[in-house]
Amino acid sequence: PMIQLIVTPSNALADEPVSIRATGLPPLQIVTIKATLKDEKEKLFQSKAFYKANEAGEVDLEQASALGGDYVGVHPMGLFWSLKPKRAFRRLMKKDVMNSPFCITLDLYDSVCLIDSATIRPKACQMVQRWFAGPGVQRKQIREGRVRGALFLPPGEGPFPGIIDMFGSIGGLIEFRASLLASHGFAVLALAYFAYEDLPDKLLETDLEYFEEAANFLLAHPKIQQPGIGVISVSKGAEIGLAMACYLKQVVATVCINGPSVVLDIPLRYGGLVVTPIQQALERAQVHTSGALCFRSFIGDPRIKLNPQSILPVEKAQGWLLFIVGENDECLDSKAFAQRAMDQLHSHGRSSGRMLAYPGAGHLIEPPYSPCCFASWHSGLANPLLWGGEPTAHAAAQEHSWQEIRKFFKQHLPQSRSKL
Repeated sequence: PMIQLIVTPSNALADEPVSIRATGLPPLQIVTIKATLKDEKEKLFQSKAFYKANEAGEVDLEQASALGGDYVGVHPMGLFWSLKPKRAFRRLMKKDVMNSPFCITLDLYDSVCLIDSATIRPKACQMVQRWFAGPGVQRKQIREGRVRGALFLPPGEGPFPGIIDMFGSIGGLIEFRASLLASHGFAVLALAYFAYEDLPDKLLETDLEYFEEAANFLLAHPKIQQPGIGVISVSKGAEIGLAMACYLKQVVATVCINGPSVVLDIPLRYGGLVVTPIQQALERAQVHTSGALCFRSFIGDPRIKLNPQSILPVEKAQGWLLFIVGENDECLDSKAFAQRAMDQLHSHGRSSGRMLAYPGAGHLIEPPYSPCCFASWHSGLANPLLWGGEPTAHAAAQEHSWQEIRKFFKQHLPQSRSKL
């Protein structure tokens, strides 16, 4: 029989699982399956795993256990989430979400391939396309007043539940999570707040009025369901997202991924109110064996007595809060910060918060099947920054939290009469 690699669907959203099967192999043959991806800058990411064919000469990744390579055990999507950069410290991130997919080449070899060799040809290969926007999703560039970003609208009349999506100290405009959420029926504004177009190059203070303007812009849009919106945010963005939940009545459901529950480094300003930040002693950062900086060690331990002026008043939040934390976050002790916020809510008789803590997960918890980025270069730092995460546990956290995030927004954001 002919050796075949069967991948279905070969064309799908980046957060959808695919099934991978090899057939026509000699019974009990050991094979190598390799995945290769080039990002938009032509940088290479690769993964591989070794499998043993069954008596019928087949390998089905839904059932077969990887014997080695970049992971072991039964992981149907392991080749995707274990992709690693050829050059250390590169983060895989889709920039153009509308016009092109990530293309992943899967190669099947009928032996154990430990090294890359141009002379050994694969017995079968298959190309997989991973899209970041579903059919009919529209992207609109936003320059409204001060607000800068991109609005993603699902196909259909709407109105849709509205969400603001923010990333952290990386700056710029990052759209891949917003476009995926729009593919699941939400109208999502990917919001830039510094280092983009005419916004400030550096974040010197957080002006909450800017984020309020973004919330009002979203709610004024004819396709957005009234009367409240959601926020999804990570890292520094999660600190801002939590502040929005505390101070802005427009925000009714907030997802904070690995952020502090205090104001760190730079002041937060809202009209006449100025919240003083906790300053971090950067010189106390430890250097990991990989050469990356570990920040977790010096960010003020959230259990010690903090300046009360710097703590965000989560008990004032009108809406619902979901804290998602990786217990292996090397950037900050996000679990202790989230626990602190939960305790604050409870002490005020509020049960509007929930925390999902994931053992082994790092700082950058992204949509499912994204590779775990353990450390990467970060603007303004001489060393790469350590994010943390053990790949298998991190992958499981991404898969589980993505389901929970969508459930949370469906439950707590206003729904239109028409069914989603």
